[in-house]
Amino acid sequence: MLTRISNSPRDYAWGSRTLIAELEGRAPSGAPEAEVWFGDHPGSPALVEDGSGRTLDTWLAEESAALGVPTRLPYLLKLLAAGAPLSIQAHPSKAQAEAGFAREEAAGVPRDAAERNYRDDNHKPELIVAVSDRFEALAGLRELSATRRLVQALGDGPGPRALRAHLEGADAAAALRDTIAWLLGPDSDGDVADVISAVGGASAAEFTSELALARSLAEAYPRDPGVVVALLMNLVILTRGEALFVPAGVLHAYVSGLGVELMAASDNVLRGGLTPKHVDAGELMAVLDAAPSDPPRLPSREAGPGVQIFDPGVPDFALAAVTVDTGTPELELSGIALAVAVAGIVEVTGASGERVTLQPGQALVASAVESPLRFAGAGRAFVAMPGRA
Repeated sequence: MLTRISNSPRDYAWGSRTLIAELEGRAPSGAPEAEVWFGDHPGSPALVEDGSGRTLDTWLAEESAALGVPTRLPYLLKLLAAGAPLSIQAHPSKAQAEAGFAREEAAGVPRDAAERNYRDDNHKPELIVAVSDRFEALAGLRELSATRRLVQALGDGPGPRALRAHLEGADAAAALRDTIAWLLGPDSDGDVADVISAVGGASAAEFTSELALARSLAEAYPRDPGVVVALLMNLVILTRGEALFVPAGVLHAYVSGLGVELMAASDNVLRGGLTPKHVDAGELMAVLDAAPSDPPRLPSREAGPGVQIFDPGVPDFALAAVTVDTGTPELELSGIALAVAVAGIVEVTGASGERVTLQPGQALVASAVESPLRFAGAGRAFVAMPGRA
């Protein structure tokens, strides 16, 4: 079974006004277009284009027995187009999500309440692969000695002095945890404002891009402590086809560009700034992994001619990038799969002989019995499927 699916872009304020429209080859709508969800998540389930009018969640529930497909997908596939930075955020582990969800259920917090942290009981590791030539992100906490050099460039005002004091200590993770807790707490307002003011006039050849981003963030979110938290994070520039994998507890924020995002099927987000949405600093600190690290890039492995696999080693998902220029690449599926085209024309044929042709922005669902999928035409597509058991 191969069936086309579709969805409409979600109009989050940070969304690009052009990137998704350009991918799909149509005129911009005039509104921000942030994400297109290809999955069965109840927040925005895809439409199954079989003439029934059913969404993918309903379709899976009703067709699972006949087609041998699961009643729920373990992952959610998206096109993500950032025209402005997303909030700084982290996601819980599976155990943290289960405990947090149970706690808020017992407290009677409505699942759609603005102050709700845990809307389900699942973790949310996530992977993003750049589709645009450049994709900019903040991901993970920078090595502490480098951050100290950056803060030194901010001068000797009271805010930078206070920030340096919190970053002292031999235990890097403890120093970073203390700093972030202070920045997001009630006693840092004056120092945050002073640090942001110092960023405006700071100069350091090693951190030119980081300071430029901080100035841009400060214009959009004046006095927001997230601007200073961003100074502690790795600035990562992905080129087309490069990937980041963000596990539980790792701070991140996508800044600009178009990507294919794949995550566990969850909507659990703990925010730490750069947003008008709910920020629960205490809960964020409870899930935060404060250990400094290199940017969490994820290399791919070759799985055959024209096929690269991004496999973070989680059971929820893996992502295949299929490039069709010569030949007919094949992809073995590990379970039910979703595919989305991002360039050219990609013809997908399943083991049954069913065939669907995808143009950029178009997607399909394929049951595992269609494995291997064969690809023809001239273009590029991404295929989401379950990960390692």
